[in-house]
Amino acid sequence: MRSIRARTLLLVLGLLGLTTSLISYKSYRDAQHEIEELFDAQLAQTARLLEGMVSREMPADARQLIQAALDQAVQAPVDDEDDDEGSPGGHPYEGKLAFQVLDGHGQVLLQSASAPAGVLEQMVGDLQRQDHQAPVLAPGEPLAKIAEHLAGYHRVRVGQYRWRLFILHDLRDSHWILVGERADVRGELVAKVALRSLLPDLIGLPLLALLVWLAVGWGLRPLQRMAELIKARAPDNLAPLVLSPLPVELEPMGAALNRLLLQVNQLLDQEKRFIADAAHELRTPLAVLRIHAQNAQDARDPADREEALQQLGGGVERATRVVTQLLTLARLDPNVAPLAMVELDLLGYLRNELAELTPLALERQQELTLEAAEPGDYRLLADAPSLGTLLQNLVGNALQYSPSGGRIQVLLEAQADELVLRVQDSGPGVAEAQREKLFERFYRQGQGQGQGAGLGLSIVRRVIELHRGSIRLDDSPLGGLEVCVRLPRRRSEQR
Repeated sequence: MRSIRARTLLLVLGLLGLTTSLISYKSYRDAQHEIEELFDAQLAQTARLLEGMVSREMPADARQLIQAALDQAVQAPVDDEDDDEGSPGGHPYEGKLAFQVLDGHGQVLLQSASAPAGVLEQMVGDLQRQDHQAPVLAPGEPLAKIAEHLAGYHRVRVGQYRWRLFILHDLRDSHWILVGERADVRGELVAKVALRSLLPDLIGLPLLALLVWLAVGWGLRPLQRMAELIKARAPDNLAPLVLSPLPVELEPMGAALNRLLLQVNQLLDQEKRFIADAAHELRTPLAVLRIHAQNAQDARDPADREEALQQLGGGVERATRVVTQLLTLARLDPNVAPLAMVELDLLGYLRNELAELTPLALERQQELTLEAAEPGDYRLLADAPSLGTLLQNLVGNALQYSPSGGRIQVLLEAQADELVLRVQDSGPGVAEAQREKLFERFYRQGQGQGQGAGLGLSIVRRVIELHRGSIRLDDSPLGGLEVCVRLPRRRSEQR
């Protein structure tokens, strides 16, 4: 379900319906129990009242007079059963209540008009068939022989109805008094109590759903205003959102959106500066290439044409280097492609990289050396191509800025949690105030030196950031610049 409003409404109404159902069921069970207790007490009370009224000494004509009055209930008109108040002529429940007074042998002495016939005989027969431990009652024997099995409360089916009976044994007169109610009397009463208690909930639930729907909509109005404000903004508007007052629940979202807008704005500004700097940096090499190409075309002397072509080749080489470094910076963006981190031996990897740069050092009559304690553990988790770019830039810069016949020394040290790489040269060095500027894009120390584009150390710092390392520039013992790089091993991440 995609709507927060509908989901909240469904959740609230579901929980409300569940709790209401549980409470109603508990109320129904409690009401049923209490009604059963009340009606059972009334049965016992009625039986004891009859016990006191009907005695052995009671004249026969008095019993006949009472019986005649009870028989009048058969002819008494009653209203519809839906009328809870009844009428002066009787009540519909009157036919669902019954009593009998029997002598010691089960002969009826007195009974209500609604009393079911033969109920005591049926109970005695059921007792003889079902309870094998009960005494066998011979024909004509008094019921007192099985009094302990008959006295008390019983549920029996007589005809098509079930009855709740209370049987009292009058020891003084040896009478048996049966007072009963049809089971549907209690069921109807419990059902009416439950219905009347649930009816307000059933009627009020749709109204409550409407109120909850409106309340949730009012509560989500700040979120709707935020969405409308974001939708109405221009695509190039990256200014922070101004939402006041903002609910506490939406403050983290507003702060996160503003932080994201700030980061996007910074990223766009950075990319704009990078594109502007790159365009400016490429404009000069391309203009130079055009001039050299025109000179080669216009040259009449083969020597002049050869010199122009050589200069054209140098310009192409410099432009190629600039484009390569720009592509390298783009590749090192983690949003473009993730790095392939593998475990490698940095010492062996460093030897292979230095072997490729050795011819350049020999051409410039420079001494390139590597120092590392052996044996040692020089393993770390790294991206091999980007690490190769780092080594080539550091050592290449040292070779480029060191004079002919100078020295470049590479030192590798293994520590417990990191590897320390130092590249020292005998070049002119860098003033301490300008060292931080070397990491800026297109900045070159001494604009006249070298053929670089000023991107080397920017690439190096980016590689180190991706490997969660650090870099520092110091004075070299050889008289030039020392670049110290610390790379964490990060072996735990590989596991």
